[in-house]
Order: sequence, then C-alpha cells, then structure tokens
Amino acid sequence: MNESLEKIVMKRLETTAENLRKNNMDAYVCKTSEEAVKIVEGLLTEGETISSGGSVSLQESGVMALMKSGKYNYLDRSLANSQEEVEEIYRKVYSCDTYLCSSNAVTERGELYNVDGNSNRVSAICYGPKSVIMVCGMNKIVRNIDEATVRVKTTAAPPNCVRLGCPSYCSETGHCLSLDKGGDMPSGCHGDGRICCNYVVSAYQRHKGRIKVILVAENLGY
Repeated sequence: MNESLEKIVMKRLETTAENLRKNNMDAYVCKTSEEAVKIVEGLLTEGETISSGGSVSLQESGVMALMKSGKYNYLDRSLANSQEEVEEIYRKVYSCDTYLCSSNAVTERGELYNVDGNSNRVSAICYGPKSVIMVCGMNKIVRNIDEATVRVKTTAAPPNCVRLGCPSYCSETGHCLSLDKGGDMPSGCHGDGRICCNYVVSAYQRHKGRIKVILVAENLGY
C-alpha cells in the first residue's frame, strides 16, 4: 500500500477503534493479516471451546487455519454429516468460550452492522458465547448505518448468495431489489434463498469487552 494512503487508512481505523471502545467493545488495529492472527492467538486460551460463522474474512486472514490448528476445541459445522448435526452445533455454540466471525460493516461511530438469513451468527454475536472476536478488513468500514445498509445490499449480500448457493435477485443482478424501490433497510426480495432476514446493530454494550474487534488495513471478505 502507498505510504500516504496507508497513513490515511490507519487514521480511519484508529478513529473507528476509539469509538468502538467508547461503546464498551475492545478494539485492535493492525496493518496485516499476520498481525491479526497473532492478536487472535493472544486472545484465545489453548484447549478452550471455540466456534465461528461461515466467514470469508477468517479464511482469507489465516485465522481459520489457527482455529483448526488443534490447539482448541473447535465446534466445526463443516464436519457435520446431516442438517440435524449442524443444528446441534448451532446450539452448542451458545455455551462456547469464544465465537469468531467478521462483521458486514463497521461504522466510524463504533457500531457493528450485521445481517443474516439463518441468523445463527447474529444471535451468537448478541448473546451466548462468553467472548466474541471479529476480524474486519478496512473494506468493512463505513461512515454510518445508512452506508452500512447500502454496503450489504450491494457488496456483501450478492457474493455471499453466490458463495452459499442461495438463489436470489441479488445473486443474479449484483444488487438488492430494494435499491430499485427506495432501498430501506428491511425491504428486499421474497425468494426462498434470501439471506437478509434479521438485522442487528451492535452499539453501546452492557458487557464491557465481551465483543473484541480487530481492524486490519487489508481488504478481507465481502
């Protein structure tokens, strides 16, 4: 990254981190995925029970490899042999030590914006696991919730629908149907493959430090 651009990016990440801390979330800023992996490793304890959402950011950053390294008791839904086993893992997640994921968007004001179809991820972010660690690339930073809403409808949801094999208007056109009709937060298609069903904004937290956000000066995930 160009040195001048890097300075601006880091300033933006630091401002966002400062506002996350004001909202009772722990926040870390780093330049590379390698640094992010080391931060995650420092936040985890060998042998603890962990789990994760289906996160491209965790895969691209190398955090997923750490999770599967054998140091931890990883509740891995990808190893399930049936939907019933997947559902069982979803429920076990609520009592695990640490849940890892990314965020669909992080506002400069220190808010997290997440949208889910199945909603196992947003529910774990809100309640259950003792600790939540989020790894978020600089591409997830937006000014406010309005920008976060547009980001999900144009940048996050369409490729995620393609990745997950969910037939939807956005996977075919590259943007949400609602953008043709005003674009308010909850509106969208009525297809069975819709992944935008529940919308969660994490603002000021009652349980200080439960949510930990690692901001990385790289593009990670969608």
